[in-house]
Amino acid sequence: MAELLAVFAGARSAPLVAVGGVVVDHVPPGVKDFAIAVFGTHDKTALLTGTAILLGVYAFGVGLLAVRRWPLAVGGIVLFGLVGVAAAVTRPGAGIASGIPSVVGAAAAVWVLRHLLGVASVPDDDLVEGRRTFLKQVGIVGAVAVAGGVAGRWLTSRGAATEARKDLTLPAAGEPAPVVPAGAQVQGAVPYVTPNDDFYRIDTALISPQVDPATWTLKIHGMVRNPITITWAELLQRPMVERYVTLACVSNEVGGDLIGNALWLGTPIKALLDEADPLPGADQVVQRSTDGWTCGTPTAVLRDGRDALLAVGMNGEPLPVEHGFPVRMIVPGLYGYVSACKWITEIELTRFADFDAYWVPRGWAAQGPIKTESRIDTPRDGAKRDAGPVVVAGVAWAQHRGIAKVEVQVDDGAWETAALAPAVSDDTWRQWTHTWPATSGRHVLRVRATDLDGYTQTSDLADPAPDGATGWHEVTVSVS
Repeated sequence: MAELLAVFAGARSAPLVAVGGVVVDHVPPGVKDFAIAVFGTHDKTALLTGTAILLGVYAFGVGLLAVRRWPLAVGGIVLFGLVGVAAAVTRPGAGIASGIPSVVGAAAAVWVLRHLLGVASVPDDDLVEGRRTFLKQVGIVGAVAVAGGVAGRWLTSRGAATEARKDLTLPAAGEPAPVVPAGAQVQGAVPYVTPNDDFYRIDTALISPQVDPATWTLKIHGMVRNPITITWAELLQRPMVERYVTLACVSNEVGGDLIGNALWLGTPIKALLDEADPLPGADQVVQRSTDGWTCGTPTAVLRDGRDALLAVGMNGEPLPVEHGFPVRMIVPGLYGYVSACKWITEIELTRFADFDAYWVPRGWAAQGPIKTESRIDTPRDGAKRDAGPVVVAGVAWAQHRGIAKVEVQVDDGAWETAALAPAVSDDTWRQWTHTWPATSGRHVLRVRATDLDGYTQTSDLADPAPDGATGWHEVTVSVS
């Protein structure tokens, strides 16, 4: 019932999603890191599944309580409803109507529980038939609940954004991206260009917002001389450029896969900021998503000439809804938590001293330049190989600085220089390959990269918090 009503009251008003959103916003950073480390891009599915299981256990307890003390059971359901209402109405942009699904859902739960108790209360001489009737009624209730929940979730996912995206034709790029050079892809490494379906997704939205481009606007305000508000149609009329840019999540562990490279289509944010004309001292650009999430980017970075974009396209098609449709930010050289706002609707010029974006109070650094890192894609950790030549390959990245050298070490031997593949620009990762004359036994392979500024990544292992992981990626290989 609540899921179906959430179709009309707003996807984030569904109790499961609303409560899950509150959990995401208030979970300690260590728990968040653990969830991403264990579940990766499936962390949201794991949270919703775990919440559903806990609710099932809670409902089971309410059912047992109802047999003995009906008023307490009703109180348990009311408590559930109140938690849902409180979570829903306190979400960014929510109103009183957001609490309706939880209220109606709780009322339906009281009625269902009363009905099932009546069915279960049968004389002892009719116990077998009563049990059959009870199980039949439970089955009907369960089937209706599943059907309603699935239908509500499906209808929510078929929102205005999904339908508008199907009919959208992207504008042509006035500045097409450079051609990917021959040899950019090496054997054994991940694809140089990450397909949309495989591109990592880390954000706080349990349900991807459905933003209708027909009603979308972007407001640029705050410490500016000329506040600007532009519509979707006006945005598409602005000069468009295509650029390959590699994005990375600050939560990426050493050797992790929370990184991807894509072709982005968008308009330069520098031109818009120049039109807004920031006031002196406005050193932070706060981006706000339609769901209230914020990130803060140094103003100077967005105006230093790098290809920072308000992106509308990804790999030749409109942005996928889960990646920010209709508009998101792309900033080469910065971790996503301080730059890559999805479903963006607002840009405010302010100061770092005056405002902390979403992740800063949760223990993360206010500014997050991407660190020089590298990864072994083949052979995998624990792989087995025959003695002889073995191809070792992977990727290295130092966005907006570029990769100058990659080295491979076997066990504790000398570092050997790998062959670097060409790349589109310094804003993308660079693939590398090395032929290792493998000998029998167990061996540890390590990799390190040096960027064009001359910095060689450190061997010191550090967790992702507060500003990105460090250390050399290593794999163990058995050779026979």
